[in-house]
Amino acid sequence: MNEDVSVAKRIVDSSRRIVVLSGAGISTESGIPDFRGPNGLWTRNPEAEKLSTLDYYMSDPEVRRRAWRNRLESPTWAAEPNAGHRSLVELEKRGTLELIATQNIDGLHQAAGSDPDLVVELHGTMREVKCMTCGKRSPMDGALDRVRAGEDDLHCLEPDVQGGSGSAVCGGILKSATISFGESLVADDLRRAETAAASCDLLLAVGSSLSVYPAAGMVPIAYRAGANVVIVNAEPTEYDSIASAVLRGTIGEVLPRALGVSG
Repeated sequence: MNEDVSVAKRIVDSSRRIVVLSGAGISTESGIPDFRGPNGLWTRNPEAEKLSTLDYYMSDPEVRRRAWRNRLESPTWAAEPNAGHRSLVELEKRGTLELIATQNIDGLHQAAGSDPDLVVELHGTMREVKCMTCGKRSPMDGALDRVRAGEDDLHCLEPDVQGGSGSAVCGGILKSATISFGESLVADDLRRAETAAASCDLLLAVGSSLSVYPAAGMVPIAYRAGANVVIVNAEPTEYDSIASAVLRGTIGEVLPRALGVSG
C-alpha cells in the first residue's frame, strides 16, 4: 500500500488538470451508508430501491410516504465532511483541480469548502425539493417541516400560473431534486463532466464502484484521451486494470496521503 500511495502521489504532484469522480464511498466515513457496497442500503434491502425509481414513486402514494419518512430520518442531515472531502479542498487550493463530478447527493463537498462552481452533482441533490409538474425547486428544509407537521405525501403549493390543475395551486407531486432511476441526467452537467474528463491529465476516482453509467464512463473517456487514472475505493472496480494506481483502505486516511495533504 505504501508503494501504491507513493505512485499515486507522484502522479498527483505532476498533474496540472485533475478531475475527480467521487462516489458514495467518500461519504460513508461521515455516517452516510452507501447503496451497493457489501452493507449498502440496497444490498441489505432491495425493496428500498423502489423509493429511488421514478415510476414507483410517481404511481404509488405509499412509496412516496415511505420516501418522505426516509428523507426525514436520513443521517445526511447530521453528517459532517470528513478528511477525504477536506483533502480535495486542499488540492483545490493548489490550482490543479479542475472539477469534482460527484455521484453523491449529500452536498458534503460544498460543506467541506469546495468551490460550488467546481462541483457537478451528476445525480442531483437531496438538499432541494422539486415539483414534478411545474419544475419549481426550493430548499428541502421547508418540505421536511411539512412532513414533521403531519403531511406524508407532499404536493406543490406554488401558484398554478397556467391554470392546468383547476385550482389556485399547482398540486404537482414533490420529490427530492435527485436523479431517480428512470430519469435522465441533466445534459449540461453530463456534458461538462465528460468534457473535463476528455481534457484532464489525471482522473481520480474516489469511493465509486464505477458501475453506474453514464458517470462511470468518465474513466474510459479520460484513459483514451491519455490521462492517468488513479482509483481509491474499498472494493475492486471493473476499471482497476487500466489504472496507474489502485488504492484500497479507508478513504479518509488513504486519500490525504495520496494527495500529500493533511486532510
